Amino acid sequence: MARILFLLALFTFVPCAQAAVEINQFSDPQHEARYKKLIDELRCLVCQNQNLADSNAELAQDLRAQVYKMIEAGNSDQEIIDFMVMRYGDFVLYRPPFKLRTAMLWAGPFLLLIFGIGYLVIYLRRQTRKTETKLSTDEQQQANALLGMQEDENK
Repeated sequence: MARILFLLALFTFVPCAQAAVEINQFSDPQHEARYKKLIDELRCLVCQNQNLADSNAELAQDLRAQVYKMIEAGNSDQEIIDFMVMRYGDFVLYRPPFKLRTAMLWAGPFLLLIFGIGYLVIYLRRQTRKTETKLSTDEQQQANALLGMQEDENK
């Protein structure tokens, strides 16, 4: 019975594991190295936080196939990147160029850091500026009397 369950599990999971495997035959080892470098640098538009190499989305598979075809056709890396940017925009790049449209991508983290530090400084200054409340002489005598009663009770 255990063998049957093992074989059933084996045949159930093997097709799933093979579905993500792509086999590309390169005419030159340099083409394969360029392919790997490019799919590491290009972002999956569906997953958005993965590169083409890590993504199993259908669009990522199509883009990997397109990169493979373009490399084998003799296109340069820059031509492939330009094609992808022209078709999908700067978002397809993990390191988009600095332009007016991408300025917030580059400056945003620094602006948030500066804002956070500024807020922290203002908050800390406000905490240190809090003045102690002065008690009147009557309130001071009442407080001393209460503290004196507590000391008597503790003895």
